[in-house]
Amino acid sequence: MQNSDLLLNNMDAAAKEAADVLKALSNPGRLRILCALAPGPLTVTEIETAIDASQSYVSGQLLKLRGEGLVRCERDGRAMYYQLSDPRVRPLLEKIYQLFCSED
Repeated sequence: MQNSDLLLNNMDAAAKEAADVLKALSNPGRLRILCALAPGPLTVTEIETAIDASQSYVSGQLLKLRGEGLVRCERDGRAMYYQLSDPRVRPLLEKIYQLFCSED
């Protein structure tokens, strides 16, 4: 395989991976959940309160985000805490906040 072919294959793989992350961020509900998790881990109940959504909606969106590798959960006794799992997501969320949510 030539260097240019390898470069194109790497670029294709990176573009697909970036598109998958951006696709998850394009859903307003999932974006709100990810923004709520940016400061640190939360339980489902805390996420429900933070984004003013039902338990079933939050759970369904968290399932999708887990499947996409963007969040993970850890059990602490009876509580399940969700947190960001992909370190590339936090800077994206910070930039989105800066561009769209900041009052400046």
